[in-house]
Amino acid sequence: METAKEYKRIVIKIGSSSLTHPETGSVNFLKMEKLVRAICDLRNQGKDVCLVSSGAIAVGRDAIGLKERPKDISTKQACAAVGQGRLMMTYQKLFGEYNQTSGQVLMTKNTMINPVSRSNAMNTFEELFKLGVVPIVNENDTVSTYEMQFGDNDTLSALVSCLVNADLLVLLSDIDGLYTDDPHSNPNAKLIKDVTEIDNSIFDMAKDSTGSNVGTGGMATKLTAAKIATYSGADMIIANANDFSVLYKILEDDFVGTKFHAQKNPNFVLENYIMETIG
Repeated sequence: METAKEYKRIVIKIGSSSLTHPETGSVNFLKMEKLVRAICDLRNQGKDVCLVSSGAIAVGRDAIGLKERPKDISTKQACAAVGQGRLMMTYQKLFGEYNQTSGQVLMTKNTMINPVSRSNAMNTFEELFKLGVVPIVNENDTVSTYEMQFGDNDTLSALVSCLVNADLLVLLSDIDGLYTDDPHSNPNAKLIKDVTEIDNSIFDMAKDSTGSNVGTGGMATKLTAAKIATYSGADMIIANANDFSVLYKILEDDFVGTKFHAQKNPNFVLENYIMETIG
């Protein structure tokens, strides 16, 4: 079995709630800076790193002055139009501080199911990695209405890991990992450290809910992501975004979280799965 230190291409997903202050919904610049610094350090180790970042709607909402997350699609898309540029500007400034270059990649469901678009996206990612650029991926919220299905980019990050042939997907979340029950309501819930097979018993543990008013992803979307990633040949890890030093600990195989071990399935066809599950 591959050890953590052998990972060469890593996709990291960060959710909206992990990039914003819970009291205000405004961007947490300190956390963004720490995340970027950790990613730049991984790059300096010679690893390809792709960041799938939520936050455009939250940033746009804050800029426009909306107090709560919008519920209708048109307002969400308007917030994303304002927020995506601001989010990328912040990332590019932070990456520039560490002499790293980042590039924006916006995707929709059609990017994945259309053979020409999918091939073009693959070529773009490969060229970005070749040039030493950190791709920053988000759903194209201004034109796409699939954000609900993508689940705060949990599913999108798994699709990206499949597309770029990553060997590790890390979901940085507001929870340590997969528990036997909801740890917020059941103090006896236990953290599951390793999952070698994603069966019905694993899905039964998921609580399809989220405690944040800026994110949309719950544990169910993370398990869907795990299925896509592991069937595509990548390990997937859920870890807490409270401390980004967990990224270093993951490479040392000494971390708190849940690791879903790769179970490459030769019968798994990504575009068919998307059409069957996302529609």
